[in-house]
Amino acid sequence: MLCQALCRFGEKLVRKHTLEQYVAKISAAGSLRTVDIVALGVGNTVGAGVYVLAGEVTSDRAGPAVAICFLVAALPSVVAAVCHAELGARAPRSASAYLHNYVTGGELGAFLTGWSLILSGVTGAASMARAWSSAFDNLMGNRLSGALREHVSLSAPHVLAGHPDFFAAGPVLLLTALLALRASEFVLATSAFTVVNVLVLSFVIISGFIKGDLHNWKLTEEDYTLTVSRLNDTSGLGPLGSGGFVPFGFEGVLRGTASCLYAFAGFDSILAAAEEAQDLQRSAPVGIVISVFICFLVYFGVSSALTLLVPYYQLQPGSPLPEAFLHVGWASARYVVASGALCALSTGILDSMFLSRWMLYVMANDGLLFRVLARLYARTGIPVVATVTLGIITAFVTLLFGLTDLVDLMSIGTLLTYSLVALCVLIARYQPEMKDEDDEAGAQQEDGPAAEKLTLRGLFCPGSPTPTALSGLVVYVCSSLLALLLTLLGLVLAQWPILLLSGDPGWITAVVLLLVLITGITGVIWRQPQSSTPLYFRVPALPLLPLMSIFMNVYLMMQMAAGTWARFGVWMLIGFAIYFGYGIQHALRIKPTLVRPQTEDLELSSTSTYSI
Repeated sequence: MLCQALCRFGEKLVRKHTLEQYVAKISAAGSLRTVDIVALGVGNTVGAGVYVLAGEVTSDRAGPAVAICFLVAALPSVVAAVCHAELGARAPRSASAYLHNYVTGGELGAFLTGWSLILSGVTGAASMARAWSSAFDNLMGNRLSGALREHVSLSAPHVLAGHPDFFAAGPVLLLTALLALRASEFVLATSAFTVVNVLVLSFVIISGFIKGDLHNWKLTEEDYTLTVSRLNDTSGLGPLGSGGFVPFGFEGVLRGTASCLYAFAGFDSILAAAEEAQDLQRSAPVGIVISVFICFLVYFGVSSALTLLVPYYQLQPGSPLPEAFLHVGWASARYVVASGALCALSTGILDSMFLSRWMLYVMANDGLLFRVLARLYARTGIPVVATVTLGIITAFVTLLFGLTDLVDLMSIGTLLTYSLVALCVLIARYQPEMKDEDDEAGAQQEDGPAAEKLTLRGLFCPGSPTPTALSGLVVYVCSSLLALLLTLLGLVLAQWPILLLSGDPGWITAVVLLLVLITGITGVIWRQPQSSTPLYFRVPALPLLPLMSIFMNVYLMMQMAAGTWARFGVWMLIGFAIYFGYGIQHALRIKPTLVRPQTEDLELSSTSTYSI
């Protein structure tokens, strides 16, 4: 009885959706052009990271090496984008990580992905609202923040922010109303904000290289002492570290890179909005590539210009770009840059809430979250309950948590999503194709695991040149084991590097054992037959590239502080309570089946439904 109950419980965790049976719907499709899709991605990536991360990462983590942080942080994002592209080829009706995990990995994986995406959207919007408040306060001479610190404080250091930021929660609630508009009207506003943002940042890059001083990349203790002697108030002065271009060492670069993942989460908006594209197969991959490329170029240019304009220890985390021009004597440019910051951050808030709102709606429509969140307003087809709920949650988070905590929390959610997507690609490539509905039962009897015998020779020399149910199950189990082993390896390398470098035999033995197990299990996956169905895009170097993606993501997650992990744990506990208390009982009962990949000659209907 117990074994049967456990089997039934396990079947619930891995039950899958199929594209044909997926029922989440939204407003009219086919209304967005490729340029609109790109505008969403660029608006979220460039608009958020530049103004939020520039001061946070530079001042006490990486110094001038922040440009390297952005370069390294772009790598996991590019790999994640590549993985999304293949899953988009398999499920062209939607490019969302949530649906991809539902049709390949199962219900629990889909819930984890969707819940992490909601976390990324909420914390992303909240962090940008905090930065919006700082930029506005900077124009007002920092009087607003001073009044809040004096009269209202939160007595929970290292847990909550120093004071609740009511001026940051205000824009969140106002923009929630704008979010109730249709997608085409919403994109018009974000496109206008994005144009202003790109012009302002171009001005920042050009001005920075004109007015900048290369000596700011070679600062010494003597320069720091002279700065202290010139300033009357040194409370805003950051640490020197060891000076030079990498003042906080390799560890600081890694910590900065982990936070900089925040900057490259913008293509999530593309994945959420791509269903409304006029040409989905072209718009989604083109939008992702262009957004990530523009994002990196702008981040690299702005961060380099910023550290050339101002010594890194004098940067103010709240609004570094306007203060940088004040530092070099261009006071009028300060207001231009601050205006661009307000536009860019408004775009970022809208884009992040756009993603989270639809994730709430679709998960509720699938029964994983409370179904009241899936109610649509008849006139516009917009989920008003989900929109209002999201606005309240985001405003609440904005009030209580500081900017640095929100940035790190969003990064850890984004990294988890990237890892789940990579795992999904690894599993999907080795699964057998779906048979016709009439032949499905017979196919399962012929190819099911019970009809085949698993042997040691069969692990490395499968008898079939095409995927079978047994080979698919082998890859599923091996991929799960690899995810666990790579997590352990990343934990050891990130938390105990000194013991490894010192030659401690116990830790070295543990790492070698992990590497041997990882190599052996990877070999088993490599020997399994892959699906031969043609796709318009395939991830190269399988299974190495997805496994590399998982390891990079996990390693960067391990760079996060204990407080970030504690907040992330609380969020996941809330999610698991909702899923096991409600979602697992109310999720749509859809018969698990294998998914037929879509071929290159697939024609999309202009009336396809919106599925996240």
